[in-house]
Amino acid sequence: MATTADFRPGMVIRWNNELWTLVEFQHVNPGNWRAFVRAKLKNMKTGKVLENRFRAGESIDDVRVERHIYQFLYRDGKDFVCMHNETFEQINISPDVIGEGQQFLKENTNIDILFDDTVIIAIELPVFINLRVVYTEPGVKGDTATNTLKPAKLETGATVNVPLFVNEGDLLKIDTRSAGYVERVKE
Repeated sequence: MATTADFRPGMVIRWNNELWTLVEFQHVNPGNWRAFVRAKLKNMKTGKVLENRFRAGESIDDVRVERHIYQFLYRDGKDFVCMHNETFEQINISPDVIGEGQQFLKENTNIDILFDDTVIIAIELPVFINLRVVYTEPGVKGDTATNTLKPAKLETGATVNVPLFVNEGDLLKIDTRSAGYVERVKE
């Protein structure tokens, strides 16, 4: 068991029977009152972020999490088949575990998988990924007065809104957290 004195950013704790990542924290000592720790926690399953107060010195259930880099190889039915980069062990991962980010996952992409013993806790995709535009409507010439967006279908099947100057065949940098267009990438 750890205490609030052991808090550090990125620490994983079990609180209210769920796993949470400690995003940030601050020790507060308000004059004559008891000291406490104000912490911002992120739920590992849902991604929900909330703030909570812990008493100073309160016992916390610290969870030992192992992070391994796996490479996404291919889809087997609905499952994603990934290979450990060092041991070459292959595992099947359910789409429910990957979540919304699966729409940007293309073959040979490295992902981080977080394990609690042998149970997969979470999957972290790269923050940015480069994907090619497969289909988009051509932009109307001269329509640049406003920040107008149009839908574009990417090579993984995902659809994102892009500026009018983006054409088929362009390579785009996509933010996997917000599922949005960042910029065009030169090859």
